[in-house]
Amino acid sequence: MFAPAEAVRFLDDAHRTRANYQNLPVAIAPQTVAEAYDVQEALCVRWAERLGPVAGLKIATTTKVMQQLMGIDHPCGGMIFSSRVHRSPASIRKADYVNVRIECELAVKLGRALSPAARPYTRDSVRFAVSEIMAAFELIEDRHANYKTCNALSLIADNAWNGGIVIAAPKPLPTSLELDGIAGRLLRNGKLEASGQTDDPLGALAWLANLAIERGRPIERGMLVITGSVVTTVDIAPGERLDFVLDGVGEAALSASS
Repeated sequence: MFAPAEAVRFLDDAHRTRANYQNLPVAIAPQTVAEAYDVQEALCVRWAERLGPVAGLKIATTTKVMQQLMGIDHPCGGMIFSSRVHRSPASIRKADYVNVRIECELAVKLGRALSPAARPYTRDSVRFAVSEIMAAFELIEDRHANYKTCNALSLIADNAWNGGIVIAAPKPLPTSLELDGIAGRLLRNGKLEASGQTDDPLGALAWLANLAIERGRPIERGMLVITGSVVTTVDIAPGERLDFVLDGVGEAALSASS
């Protein structure tokens, strides 16, 4: 039977010593998706001792391009710790990370728990649980990973690289607002850099809800969920400011220092 302890120790040591990312060694690596989440959950229990409780969930590798790159046909989930939830406008120190990158997302806050139900959740059946929406940045701590050689099971075990989130002021979810296809714009130092649209965020929430139930840790009331990046992952240098605007939702601001 697979035991995650060695993999947890390897990952915890790698983060503690600020080592560059590498896939888990074959001798201790998970061989299935279920084993990868076993490692992630055990690792997050250890991290919660210093980072506080889990405040929400993230979804990763939502695009077909990234899934093909990593040899999988499904997204991956990770946990967000309470001490890593930052309010906009936020400032980060690059020195606090090995290599931090930025994604731009629609975040939702749950007004109701997504508890086990008679059938799997769908994009339509999760909407009732969403109480608030907001623009958000995800801080991706990839530790200089080579994305082309990254193993999806190691990525899952390493908590899908979540280094925290920055959330804008929340607003109640209007009954009439369609969350799919909301236009978003990323500005760097006031100049437009990229634009895109939300892509099935409630489908992402449903996928995470079903995963969380399968793993015996349903998404609780009050948790935050980030639903996938609207634009391509970007870098931020000391002295730069990023602004992410989601039409009709809000704007998140992030700056960086050395």
